[in-house]
Amino acid sequence: MLESLQKVFQIPELKQKILFTVLMLIICRIGGFIPVPGINGEIALSYFKHMTGGGQNLFQLVDIFSGGAFSQMTVIALGVIPYISGSIIMQLVMALWPELQREIRENPEQGRRKINRYTRYLTIGLSILQSTLYAKYAIQMNMARPGIIAPELLDITLFGTPWLYFMIFITTMTTGTMFLMWIGEQITERGIGNGMSLIITIGIVSSLPTAIGMIIQQLNLDSQAAGQMNFASVLVILGVFVSVTMATILIIQGHRRIPLQYARRMVGSREVQGGNSYIPLKINYAGVIPVIFASSLLMFPATLAQFIGRGNFLGDVAQWLSPGSPFYMVLYVALIIFFTYFWTATQFRPEQIASDMKKNGAFIPGIRQGRPTQDYLEQAMNRITLLGAICLALIAILPTIIGRFLAIPQTISYFFGGTALLILVGVVLDTMKQVESHLLMKRYDGFMKKVKMRGR
Repeated sequence: MLESLQKVFQIPELKQKILFTVLMLIICRIGGFIPVPGINGEIALSYFKHMTGGGQNLFQLVDIFSGGAFSQMTVIALGVIPYISGSIIMQLVMALWPELQREIRENPEQGRRKINRYTRYLTIGLSILQSTLYAKYAIQMNMARPGIIAPELLDITLFGTPWLYFMIFITTMTTGTMFLMWIGEQITERGIGNGMSLIITIGIVSSLPTAIGMIIQQLNLDSQAAGQMNFASVLVILGVFVSVTMATILIIQGHRRIPLQYARRMVGSREVQGGNSYIPLKINYAGVIPVIFASSLLMFPATLAQFIGRGNFLGDVAQWLSPGSPFYMVLYVALIIFFTYFWTATQFRPEQIASDMKKNGAFIPGIRQGRPTQDYLEQAMNRITLLGAICLALIAILPTIIGRFLAIPQTISYFFGGTALLILVGVVLDTMKQVESHLLMKRYDGFMKKVKMRGR
């Protein structure tokens, strides 16, 4: 392990990327402790703890994704959920907009800039909407627990509305979300790994001390009386943690090998013999992106509904979409399967693979080149994608079901299994792959330089 780290930091470019990524993530965590001006984060946190009471609540999941920033009403309380929601909307629009697809094919760089611009506009709009409802919800919280909002902000009103409070609250949280979006883009371009995924991951990791502290508290080790949890429950949690981690690695790393054969072909003036190879089709081509998309898509409307309150249709929607409810589980599984197929369909290009195979004289045994090869690859990918999507969905919901039967608090079950652990393991694996690719590229460049010097 130490030797691998030494190799990583021996490459100046890779070292600079890693240090830049770490610095950006530290800045994100600092933002998680800066409350909105005029907000008392400690009182807000105590109110959220009292409100959840260890039961199943949507705000707990949102708070874990934001690394505790949501419950303390900090400048980055909304996290990157508005950005991910905007990205989902743009992906769906792009799939239903033929003109945009044609523009991306003809000019990929300009099309990508256009999509990024529209995504940023959607992010701003969704952030303003969510922060506005959060501001109204904070006023209700302040009525139940005075002291959360500074009285001076609420005293300045216009037509009975505390306009200064709303302006500060909405502007601060929207700016915080846009700042996180910028940091995520900078990490993706200049750092290592996917920026948005790493921001979500660092928020999940920051919940580890809270989860461990809650386990110790639930065991009640300082007293002779039995705690709400026992050591058997802890062993089950650890077993689920290890099982989900192993299953996630197997699903993300697993692939099906499609055999290839090469015909005799001319390279220059020589005839080269054919050979054997294979195409690795990933069981889960989309990685943990379906889990992130499904979680964000469920959290955004449900959070808005919960902000508005109960006693109406939106309040009933929030109740239906409460984590752990049967409707939530069914919809969550359906969305994971949908986004797995959707992401695979937008990223996997069987026609390009079939065209490259034909140019290189490669073919799948028993399958003709061209269109039959493309159809075969599409059919094979659809089958293994179904298997990967079902396995991914089961891994996501199984710990929640186990935690519900064992009466384990949601803060613990969220972290040690299911959605949070899936995202954590998947993002770590993806980042490690990028580091490994940099190492292999460096070795290749060094080898080519040596060969060139010897040739001279």
